[in-house]
Amino acid sequence: MPTLATDAHLADFAAFLQASPSSFHAAAEVGRRLDEAGFDRLDEADAWPEGPGRRYVIRDGAVIAWVEPDGAGPLTPFRILGAHTDSPGFKLKPNPSTTAAGLLQAAVEVYGGPLLNSWLDRELELAGRVVTTAGEERLVRTGPLLRIPQLAIHLDREVSSAGLTLDKQTHMQPIWGAGAAEDLLDLLADLAGVDRGSIAGHDLLTADTAAPARFGRDDVFFAAGRMDNLSSVFAGLVALLAAPSDAPHASILAAFDHEEIGSGSRSGAEGPFLEDVLARIAAGRGADEVDRRRAFAGSVLVSADAGHGVHPNYPDKHDPVHRPVLGGGPLLKLNANQRYASDAVGSALWAEACARAGVGVQAFVSNNRIPCGSTIGPIAATRLGIRTVDVGVPLLSMHSARELAHTADLTALAEAMRAVLVG
Repeated sequence: MPTLATDAHLADFAAFLQASPSSFHAAAEVGRRLDEAGFDRLDEADAWPEGPGRRYVIRDGAVIAWVEPDGAGPLTPFRILGAHTDSPGFKLKPNPSTTAAGLLQAAVEVYGGPLLNSWLDRELELAGRVVTTAGEERLVRTGPLLRIPQLAIHLDREVSSAGLTLDKQTHMQPIWGAGAAEDLLDLLADLAGVDRGSIAGHDLLTADTAAPARFGRDDVFFAAGRMDNLSSVFAGLVALLAAPSDAPHASILAAFDHEEIGSGSRSGAEGPFLEDVLARIAAGRGADEVDRRRAFAGSVLVSADAGHGVHPNYPDKHDPVHRPVLGGGPLLKLNANQRYASDAVGSALWAEACARAGVGVQAFVSNNRIPCGSTIGPIAATRLGIRTVDVGVPLLSMHSARELAHTADLTALAEAMRAVLVG
């Protein structure tokens, strides 16, 4: 298996990020790249073809793609790469247009757990979908439009010593214009190419418009928004595109929406999307329910989500023994309370894949005083009963508007995920 060229991989990842300001755009961009690679897009309302093939389906801001191998039978197992398409930020409210002090503002609510201060003083865009009264969906993005201005230090003399305190309701409403009151939805309707009166609903979130950048000595660092968790979606896509048609398993990429708010939706990992797709693939092989469960018993799911590298300014926040560093390779994420789904068997599988890919692997375990977050891993494992291991790229500034990774780790994750599907 040839290794990935780091510079080309990172340039392509940067292009993927810039094309994916929302979960809906990310799913569409995955679909566009799959189309170029010869995959067939299926509709959930249609009958699906049987037999080998490369296929995908999009449900809202989620996408599942797969390679059904030659000669697959009722008991052929699945190798699944799981990730999520959404990132923390701010979602536009149904009636978004407000004014204050002669400035036009957008009414937003907090989505997930963003680092609020990181969103200040940045040029932001709105991105997502609008839906018309006829049920038509249009993707839309505004480009640089909004900004959440921070209060000047002259009006908050204690901010540097007492710390910045932000109220989610009163301090985080962005400005987007000046002068007479205007309806923000008029602008969005123009961008979507529809009449304002035809907009029946919208799912629009903020995204930082600054381009991804490499920096540091020898350009070892990569900074961008939404790497939690488009770093995993992109690595999984690269792996799937390399998946062979003669593997002893079906190769699958499952990129869910709404992980940042708990995964409880029709397009989230707690919903039926993946199970629906696996059941239909199995039915196309002539498998009954018992066959499908037997296939699940031999399957594995690699749940990839960004994790924490040791922060050099806050080393006490990390476990004193397990010290994953940027540039040290992908993480194996473990938690005794099953906030991550990794066990000894899954750990061995991931270590073997990393070894075959020629990349390092680092164990991440939380400091006992600081509870860790969770991922789609435990949710999918509970729903399907498939062996699951949690992994990911180590980041600094997670949930910031602009996160930080080591370039080598981004490439290494894709290498390891390719090894999972090729092996």
